Amino acid sequence: MDTQSNNKRLAKNTLLLYLRMILIIIVGLYTSRVVLQTLGVDDYGIYNVVGGIVAMLAFLNSAMTAASQRFISYELGAGNLNELKQIFCTSVTIHFAIAGIILVLAETIGLWFLNTHMNIAADRMTAANWVYQCSILTFILTIISVPYNACIVAHERMKAFAYISIVETLLKLAIVYLLLILNSDKLIAYAILMLSVSFIIRVIYGIYCKRNFEECSYKFSFDRNSFKEMFAFAGWSVIGNLGFALKDQGSNVVLNIFCGTAINAARGVALQVNGIINNFSSNFIMALNPQITKQYAAGNIQESIQLVYAGCRYSFFLLSIISVPVMVNLDYLLSLWLGIVPPYTTEFLFLALIAALINSMATPLVTAMQATGRIRNFQIIICIVMTCELPLTYITLRLGYKPYMAMIPSIIVVTVGLFARFLLLKQLVKTYCLRYFTIHIFIKNILIVTGCILISIYIHEFWNNINFISFILTSLIAFILTIGGIYLFGMTSKEKSFINNKIKNFVTRNE
Repeated sequence: MDTQSNNKRLAKNTLLLYLRMILIIIVGLYTSRVVLQTLGVDDYGIYNVVGGIVAMLAFLNSAMTAASQRFISYELGAGNLNELKQIFCTSVTIHFAIAGIILVLAETIGLWFLNTHMNIAADRMTAANWVYQCSILTFILTIISVPYNACIVAHERMKAFAYISIVETLLKLAIVYLLLILNSDKLIAYAILMLSVSFIIRVIYGIYCKRNFEECSYKFSFDRNSFKEMFAFAGWSVIGNLGFALKDQGSNVVLNIFCGTAINAARGVALQVNGIINNFSSNFIMALNPQITKQYAAGNIQESIQLVYAGCRYSFFLLSIISVPVMVNLDYLLSLWLGIVPPYTTEFLFLALIAALINSMATPLVTAMQATGRIRNFQIIICIVMTCELPLTYITLRLGYKPYMAMIPSIIVVTVGLFARFLLLKQLVKTYCLRYFTIHIFIKNILIVTGCILISIYIHEFWNNINFISFILTSLIAFILTIGGIYLFGMTSKEKSFINNKIKNFVTRNE
């Protein structure tokens, strides 16, 4: 398939994912506000930290998610239908096994930890256990959905994600309404309703895949070679994803032990906003990932490298376009959105956005590494790097620093992890250039966005009292500054020429 066709499909898929994201953001911002106000700060914190215990087991599932997407995309790129069917069936079988393992771990070690070590008020422990059980079932539904979702990504049917997300978003909107009118325990009701939505979406994805993809017809089979190859890939991924589980959810548990559920609520709100913003760039990467793998599988190494470089740059740029205006107006934005703002939410969110900007450059590198299939050293080293955040967070809080300072280790770890990934990838594919990545991608990206943030904050200081009008104006100025900075300093002459021609053609057609 020619490059022009690939680019058109990439652009179309990215656009569909962005339209999907806009809808999710609009509804998500509204529902988050209502849920926080309805549950209260402490119950909202309980929901985040208890769900985080289950999420700590996600490293098992994340490993197989990467394996499923890699092998399905690879076989599609190689054009081998019989092998593709075998890979799908093997993936489903493995995911059912993982679901069983996680269920056992969650109902033993996880349940013990929740009831003996978490900093939760005694009168809310019953509700916390309800949340925990619903979180386990929700997570199991997510696990068994992975092979089906991997097929949608590999086939680049992003329209399916867009339409199904509309259904999911409307269901979550309905949850907010029900939460307001129900007279039962709000936290328990919220957990049960979220579980119900997960079940409905799981059924929809399964029906779609069975009707549209020939390989998505499961029957139990055990192919030793496929199982061995996938499990070897996933086995090393387990190690890498364990590091991420300890990094993110482990730090949340440490915060709970030192600071209580109110701080978990602040971090939860910050990471939720960060996740919404981060999805702007991750949607682009979701559309790009299959092409990186397919180009590598087809032997087009240089094309794959160029896609990786482009992914590192543009995932950062797309995230910064949204992040900079938000960072400039955090206090006003959070008060406008939430009404009740948990303490330290502003600081948590600012630092989380910095970490997300740096980490956005890493995803294409991970995809490129997975495409090679040689991930043992990669996963071991990344696990070590990511796990370092947990002791660093513990030391930071133990020394008496403010709770939001627990995000500083995250920034350090994602920066080290970014370069560790690149160096490991370069060992396998020699044509990657560390100097080019460091100077023309990492340093240039950081300088552009730092300059935009500082100038935007300087302009923001001219307003003594921030109101809605000044909020809109300063956000618009920050947005324009970021777009301008990216265009002037972040794009190549070829990319500028392409954009200039598109603008000229648009103006000409509308004269």
